[in-house]
Amino acid sequence: METETATNWLTDSEQCAWRTYLDVNRMLTHQMEKDLQPFGLTNNDYEILVNLSEAEGQRLRMSDLAAATLQSKSRLSHQITRMENAGLVRRENCESDRRGLFAVLTEAGVETMEKVAPHHVASVRKHFIDLLSSDALSSLRDSLTPVAEHLRGHRGKL
Repeated sequence: METETATNWLTDSEQCAWRTYLDVNRMLTHQMEKDLQPFGLTNNDYEILVNLSEAEGQRLRMSDLAAATLQSKSRLSHQITRMENAGLVRRENCESDRRGLFAVLTEAGVETMEKVAPHHVASVRKHFIDLLSSDALSSLRDSLTPVAEHLRGHRGKL
């Protein structure tokens, strides 16, 4: 026999916090995407370029890049193909594992990052950082860290 449990509905305050977070997340994501459009990039493109630019040798295994960007291997493969066609990245075989592939930042990818990054940072400042005090930013980081850690712990389980 199945036992029915009562739904633990959100309080008005919890509902307001949740919906505010959802609204800000959607609007900020939309704004960042809009601000990258003049450069012919999407948020996903930029995230991949950032990950590769910060990686040792400006390269990552495709499986590691998929995990870092929360994309399926198939979706990432299509994304990388598009970025290869634009000259931003290339694929290289992995010497130690014949089945593995690296995504590697090209010179054009580095140049794109050097051109776009200052505009992206200015956008992040204008639409997020500069709107909050340093205390508010610290509180926000402290508040969201347990959520991020919880979700990272569940990534393999989802």
